[in-house]
Amino acid sequence: MPPIWSPPGSPRCGSGCEGARSVRAMIVPMESTPSPISLDGHPAVRVLDAERAPLAVTVKHGSAGIATLANFDAAPKPLTLQPREYAEFQLVWRNTVALGNQAPDNGRYLDIAPLPGRPRLTVPADLDLGTTGRIGVAPWSTPAR
Repeated sequence: MPPIWSPPGSPRCGSGCEGARSVRAMIVPMESTPSPISLDGHPAVRVLDAERAPLAVTVKHGSAGIATLANFDAAPKPLTLQPREYAEFQLVWRNTVALGNQAPDNGRYLDIAPLPGRPRLTVPADLDLGTTGRIGVAPWSTPAR
């Protein structure tokens, strides 16, 4: 099955990043190729380390109780993208390090399945996850213009 997505650019820090509160947010844009595609819901996301091995991170739909952010807990809305149109999703996590022996996790890649049963795509990312072990994923949306 051919890929249906290509990354138009690197994931970028969203407007919700608040370093002082240790809350991080990232926007992950994706471009549709070469025929129309319908999306509804959340992408399947795995966080990988520098060697591209999966990290023990729990991925939840919505804000996962990490922070209160607009649109993270909204119900997904169906989208239909024409060739070369963009969609995006957002991630949120808290960079908190608890005392103890557990080393903080640092994700270096995201492994993304835009739709169930479709090929996965690995893109570079920089996620300083601390020791919380979880991220929240917002539903697919079209970029604000």
